[in-house]
Amino acid sequence: MAIMTEKAVRWGILGTGGIAATFAADLPLVPGAELAAVGSRTPESAATFANRHGFARSHGSWAELAADPDVDVIYVATPHAAHLDAAMTCLAGGKAVLCEKPMTLDVAGSQQLIDEARNRGVFLMEAMWMRMNPAIRRIVALVRDGAIGEITNIQADFGLQGPFAATHRLRDPALGGGALLDLGVYPLNLAHLILGAPATTRSWAHLTPEGVDDNTGILLGWESGAIASLTCSLIGETRNAASITGTLGRIDLPQGFFVPRSFVLHRAGRAAEEITEPFPGSGYQYEAGEVQRCLAEGLLESPLMPHATTLEIMGLMDSIRAEIGVTY
Repeated sequence: MAIMTEKAVRWGILGTGGIAATFAADLPLVPGAELAAVGSRTPESAATFANRHGFARSHGSWAELAADPDVDVIYVATPHAAHLDAAMTCLAGGKAVLCEKPMTLDVAGSQQLIDEARNRGVFLMEAMWMRMNPAIRRIVALVRDGAIGEITNIQADFGLQGPFAATHRLRDPALGGGALLDLGVYPLNLAHLILGAPATTRSWAHLTPEGVDDNTGILLGWESGAIASLTCSLIGETRNAASITGTLGRIDLPQGFFVPRSFVLHRAGRAAEEITEPFPGSGYQYEAGEVQRCLAEGLLESPLMPHATTLEIMGLMDSIRAEIGVTY
């Protein structure tokens, strides 16, 4: 991981939940990353998190964190229903932003954030950590080099073992609940990463009494003839694995395909080959490193997760939600 920076990059984290804690634990793995400050809606939560993870300062509001002159970039780690307001607050404070996925609840909200960042000349990236993962990047290189020929089929699934209570955020429409935005975003990103935006989208889902999807199937098609069959679920733990098939072979990603440390390459006429890309920590360091690389080069968006990709994925999810009947 090449980090092109001459001075420390001072990180702030907005939010104190589980994903914020995991990100904070991985930040020391990034050369030049400084744990500068954390912000929460309550001073007590922010102070507890700062003490636990070694941040220099804590703030009892989002606005205070965004106004901190000793913070360069803020990782927005709230649940996604709050991403728009949280990221907008950070951008208004002139801070670069790494916003947890999905960037917002719909494409209009994501476009609003992107417009704000561009107008202010501030860096903004959606935190789709899968796209920065070393094994995923190795897979992309193999596909582009023709290792498995022309891509014909992608399969991916992400399911959690339910049931979740009716009061859980995953079942709350006001919080952007449902399987699609929380889980389906990963299979969609994998298919998009390999084949780009599809020509057609078809989907079906079972909805909870609250009106969010808890078991969803998606079929994507491309003009090349390639298809992707994707599922996401809140009512059963699926394989959480993926396969990419081409005319000359196949790549199998193991359980946890969104953060793999290995994969198996099958090529016609050859023995299967396991390729490993081990790394320490949980894997969030790679998206943080990409942010620092972009900041050092003066970029306003990442070529690994550009704004156009965020908008295309959000647009796909808008279309899927319209077809399955989920509204927020």
